[in-house]
This record gives sequence, C-alpha cells and structure tokens, in this order.
Amino acid sequence: MRLKHDEGWNIPADNPFYPPLPAVYRNVRFQFVFFHAAPSAVQGFLPEPLEAAEDGLCVASGVEVPFCTNYGPFQESFIVMKCRFRGETGFYCSHVFHNGPAGIAAGREIYGTPKVYAALNVTQADRCMVTETSLGGVPILNISSSMETVGAHYAMPSLTPAWRLKVIPKADGPEPAVKQLIDCSETTQDLEVHFTAKGQGRIALGASPMCDLTPLAPLEYGDAFYMESSYSEGYAQIVYDYLKNE
Repeated sequence: MRLKHDEGWNIPADNPFYPPLPAVYRNVRFQFVFFHAAPSAVQGFLPEPLEAAEDGLCVASGVEVPFCTNYGPFQESFIVMKCRFRGETGFYCSHVFHNGPAGIAAGREIYGTPKVYAALNVTQADRCMVTETSLGGVPILNISSSMETVGAHYAMPSLTPAWRLKVIPKADGPEPAVKQLIDCSETTQDLEVHFTAKGQGRIALGASPMCDLTPLAPLEYGDAFYMESSYSEGYAQIVYDYLKNE
C-alpha cells in the first residue's frame, strides 16, 4: 500500500520491522543492584544539561524477558545513574546491553534507549540471579543478587523520572537530525507484580575497546531487589528538545 505523506510508523512501510505500541510483556524477571560511584565519574556519562547527584547513586539491572509481543524473547542488562535536570531529581539510562535485534531498533528509535547488541547469559542458581554481559568477547558487566526477604514491590526506591537521550543522525552530515531528552516514566502500563524480594548484590565492571564502565566502580553497595512482573509498554514524553532550544 502506498504510504501517505503524513503517515508512517517504521520501515519497510509495507511490513515494519517492529509493530506499533503497545508492546506486551509477560513474566519478566528483573534484578536491581544499588550502588554508589564517584559523582565525578557519573558526570562523565551524563549529557548536558544533566548534573550528577551528590551521592553518586547508580543501579545495575539484569532482565530476562521470556515473552514480548513486539520483540520476542530477549535478555538485557543496563545501568541508570541518579542525576538532576532543571531542579528535579531522576535517573538517566547510560547503557543498555541487549540480544534481540528488533528490540534494539525499537528502543533506539522510539525512546532513545542506548541499546547495543551484546552477548548475555541470565541464570538463577539457588537463591541468586546472575546476569553476565560481554561485548566483543570481553566481559563488561556482571550482576549477581540474592533473594532473602520477600516484600511488596513498592519497597524498592523509585527510578523515576526515567530519562534517556534520543539521537537520530542526519543523512547528510555528522550532526543530529533529532536530539531529545525523553522521560519514560509513564511507558509502563497494566503492571502486574507477581513476586518481589530484597537481598544483597554485587557487580563487576569491565572495559572493552567499545565500552569502558570501570570509572563507575562501586564505592559502596545498597540493597538489591528481585521482581517478576507482567506489563505493557506505551509511549513516552519529550521533556527537552535540544535542537528547538539551541
């Protein structure tokens, strides 16, 4: 069918690589490990005008998705960092490692999620969940966390606002055609939490020629959390447009 001038979700136009939102997820397993890094190191991973929080709080997470309508099953790991934007405190997602091609494209193009293809292995042994991430054959982010105390999901601190940087390059030069700060706080809908637990966690950061996370070496650890949930994922919000405000 001929694509109209003011329409279009994705390409190829007659059969898009990934379908429109919402995306439905079922029985997803998450682990979250809270830790503190040097604020100066966090600042190095933040785009302007975000500013690192004084406590250097960061969170490393591993994800096992057995079912997703839009992207199929996949595994993922990511890091978010506490920061401030225009007087508001939130969390910026600096890195997402992912092993599903459609999910990488959708994450980057819709939300600005910084997804890159990586080798992931998410396992559960005894009462621990373990996520191993390698990029170019080099281990760069390993996360392990225990399940010790069962509790309500609201016991975990909120990671919102959830900011991401959406950049789409120009075709005729190295500048951005789109550059926006996105808030993904409201994308999760129809949330059904099946199980939560709190425990302890540890991470190991590595460096490859394509990614160096070692500046974020933990100075101190906080709690770790485990969650199983089902939900759908909808649209986000543009909170700052760099090109319109330049």
